[in-house]
Amino acid sequence: MTNTFTIAVTGQSLIKHDIRNVETPGFAGVRALLGQADFAFTNFESTILGSHGGWPLKGSVFGCSQPVVLDALQAIGIHGLSLSNNHAFDLGPSGILSTLEEVERRGFLHAGIGRNQTAAARVGKGSFGGRKVALVAMDGGPGPDFMYAADAANNRPERPGVNRLKLTKVIDVDADTFAQLSVLRDKVEYTTMDLANDSQPDDTPYVDAESEVSIARAVFRRSGRFGRNVRVDEADLSRNLAAITSAAEEGHLVIAYLHHHHWAPIWAQVPEWVGTVAKQCIDAGAAMFVSHGAPVLQPVEIYRGRPIFYSLGNFVFHVRSTNSPWKAREVWESVVGLCSFGEDGKLASMCFHPVAIGGNEVARSYDLEMRLVPEVVDGPDAERILRRFREQSATFGTEIEISGNMGFLKIYPG
Repeated sequence: MTNTFTIAVTGQSLIKHDIRNVETPGFAGVRALLGQADFAFTNFESTILGSHGGWPLKGSVFGCSQPVVLDALQAIGIHGLSLSNNHAFDLGPSGILSTLEEVERRGFLHAGIGRNQTAAARVGKGSFGGRKVALVAMDGGPGPDFMYAADAANNRPERPGVNRLKLTKVIDVDADTFAQLSVLRDKVEYTTMDLANDSQPDDTPYVDAESEVSIARAVFRRSGRFGRNVRVDEADLSRNLAAITSAAEEGHLVIAYLHHHHWAPIWAQVPEWVGTVAKQCIDAGAAMFVSHGAPVLQPVEIYRGRPIFYSLGNFVFHVRSTNSPWKAREVWESVVGLCSFGEDGKLASMCFHPVAIGGNEVARSYDLEMRLVPEVVDGPDAERILRRFREQSATFGTEIEISGNMGFLKIYPG
């Protein structure tokens, strides 16, 4: 095989504790996997409470972390962080500034937040193992407008925040239901001013007068079927695609990243629009597309010889047991993917190592606080995780062979 460059990709890291002193064989196995990579990548699913302070901008789903967790991620072998996600703004602009300060102090390659939109959209670039790597990181929400970075304009100051790919949820309904919704809107005298008031603090969403009805922030669209969809903001998409193209033309191996919570009703399923965005990113020059948000492992697809990870689930997931909606086994199981690229930037090989947060035994308990670190698993647990992943991915035409507690992508020449 020619001189290859290996990227390790993991689930998202919602990390609240310093995990450097955890010593288990399974966690040692994870460290060893990351050590095989020239570049190891995760999503930092939090915000730093640091020198800039901050105040909680959420209720029960608020989360922040101390700077020491970044030391922990670095110690286990992580080189790159996407910072664009639903927790990035939990401490407001202060948290954005503290996170940037601490991440940059440690030398991580990073992307996805900034002091303004220009900075938040900036491509993270670095050199690892003799190759140039770039990261473009976006967040699709849903989240309030004020969490997204903005440049200064018209006597309005800049706003630190997240790099946005604006997505508007649209509910498709049949013609009869659409007519009933239109009658309901008119009978209760729901006006455009009502919509503007209900949309606060966000701007009023665009609503097509002929084919859409909006009531209390919900947008309904006349369609031939019932379903949930999103409208992708073309300006945001074009801006991020241009960044991917520019970095690729400079010779970088580009990772395109998207975090979103516009999940399908069944979490393991992939909404159609995500595939469209992923393929547009690859067409723009990305070597791979990685997504998080859905808290479970979703399929991998190979498009034009490049991997699309629709969701890698969780890698570190520090949550409480009390009233937790995260007790399903699938929330705590994932894979670490090792993706090797040739000198021409094409995918040469890819293998998948099954992991469970807390390992084989702890992951069977209901004490979520005990599940501190991801651990490589073997035996029946490995077989179950890999079989599920193989079956999911097969629906996208991806062939995965299982051997020796590992999954291997089947690549055909040509």
